[in-house]
Amino acid sequence: MGHHPTAGYDDLRQGVAAVCSGFPGSYWRDLDALRAYPEDFVSALMREGWLAAMIPEEYGGSGLSLTAAAVILEEIHRQGCNAAACHAQMYTMGTVLRHGSDAQKLRYLPEIAAGRLRLQAFGVTEPTSGTDTLALQTTARRDGGHYVINGQKLWTSRAEHSDLMVLLARTTPREQATSRTEGLSVFLVDLRGLDGVTIRPIRTMMNHATTEVFFENVRVPADALVGEEDKGFRYILSGMNSERILIAAECIGDAKWFLEKGSAYARERVVFGHPIGRNQGVQFPLARAYAHMLGAEAIVYRAAAMYDAGQNPGVEANTAKMLAADASWEAAEACLQTHGGFGFAEEYDVERKFREARLYQVAPISTNLILCYIAEQVLGLPKSYGPSA
Repeated sequence: MGHHPTAGYDDLRQGVAAVCSGFPGSYWRDLDALRAYPEDFVSALMREGWLAAMIPEEYGGSGLSLTAAAVILEEIHRQGCNAAACHAQMYTMGTVLRHGSDAQKLRYLPEIAAGRLRLQAFGVTEPTSGTDTLALQTTARRDGGHYVINGQKLWTSRAEHSDLMVLLARTTPREQATSRTEGLSVFLVDLRGLDGVTIRPIRTMMNHATTEVFFENVRVPADALVGEEDKGFRYILSGMNSERILIAAECIGDAKWFLEKGSAYARERVVFGHPIGRNQGVQFPLARAYAHMLGAEAIVYRAAAMYDAGQNPGVEANTAKMLAADASWEAAEACLQTHGGFGFAEEYDVERKFREARLYQVAPISTNLILCYIAEQVLGLPKSYGPSA
């Protein structure tokens, strides 16, 4: 296959695959039926140190790059597992590593690296704000040595299974803020034993452990503030680039799983005296999906390399997320169509992965908003959303 963008990471892939081999399709099907969290799978990943990949070595982690983290998440999905149960531990890490205080890092990172603490929840989206992060209404009011938090977050996945949450809240009222992007602050909230927090699961198309979280006069110590007060929006933005890249890598893993599964079935399934894979109507959708996966994979790892080099790959990260999500969905379609009716049977795992893959046209950012971003940032076209001038 020639030089591959992640050719030097074979050991990582093998290590991740070894963990995943203990969690076959039947494990995920059983969880799906019960709407249960993959506790054993997440614990195995933590035990083997895969979720501490990006934590620096001095705090007990592996000190690996974003590229390595992307390989880990890609491989989890390629093996038929799902990293959504724990991937936030990777992408929230950037916010803590880049903007957290030494005291915060010393207090939490060794515990996370050792697998004793989970940083899984990312409290940003609200019912009325959606992608318009600046419109959020959750407030954090300073009161002596504490902040008092009130508000509601939506689509806060894994909140029930997380010890810590990265939370974005408004510390200066919008009308008093010096600019539209000022006035928001990031908090690293220790949820353990915290009064006033209510978590409600949301039933969705797939088993994603997502919730809404209510904060009612929740008191957190002032040292939970990450970085400077009112500067939180820019901290979250840099974390979002890593989130886009890592989730794009998961989409590449999904695409590979669908292509391998679909091609294997096309080679084995005999109809009218020959394998259906001999028919171009079956071959071509799989081959085209492979070509698109290969192109998307290249931009995913280019964006990761730029991030690792300290650049700000906003355009590349968003493009990678869009193209990888498109590639995984195209591969899902081809795989399901190749399986025919069997694709709808749970025992083949295609329908489960099909449902999971569809999410990434919408989350963590919708394809349309990526197109708006490219139009404005790259092509210099007028901004098509947001408050009119």
